[in-house]
Amino acid sequence: MITLLGRWAVVALGVMALAACTEVGSEAWCQDMQEKPKGDWTANEASDYAKHCIFK
Repeated sequence: MITLLGRWAVVALGVMALAACTEVGSEAWCQDMQEKPKGDWTANEASDYAKHCIFK
């Protein structure tokens, strides 16, 4: 039986793993952003996309 603390640890590790999937500015990140609807981009994502994917 997993304790409550153990469940939170599993959730935290999952969140960290998902956040580390693509690094901002990498080719994979640029591709992911191209596929993401522009209306769902944050201001930071739009700025990072312009900086790292358009004006390399």
